[in-house]
Amino acid sequence: MSGLPVTVDIPLSTDAYGAIRVSGTRVLLDVIIVAFQDGATPEDIAQKFPSVALPDVYLIIAHYLTHTAEIDAYLSQRQIKAAELQHEIEKKFDPVGIRARLLARQRSAR
Repeated sequence: MSGLPVTVDIPLSTDAYGAIRVSGTRVLLDVIIVAFQDGATPEDIAQKFPSVALPDVYLIIAHYLTHTAEIDAYLSQRQIKAAELQHEIEKKFDPVGIRARLLARQRSAR
């Protein structure tokens, strides 16, 4: 069986902002792993994200299962950064009463 590959490239790449995406797509590693953790099968995930090939989903899940601690730490950091960013935005733009303000603005524009 000398024709079989000895190594497999995991189809993941890091973008300019430090987010890990499925190579050649805009799909984040985060959404693949969260879907898997929520019970989605690789087939479900590939169907939900048509730009990600089924074999790539399997490779990514296998990579996650062999590097769970590192990937969970990465996902945790992303959640912390997202919460910080949301807090920053909400400090600048108070979300309380936004629907009422938008409806009032819409009414006054008529």
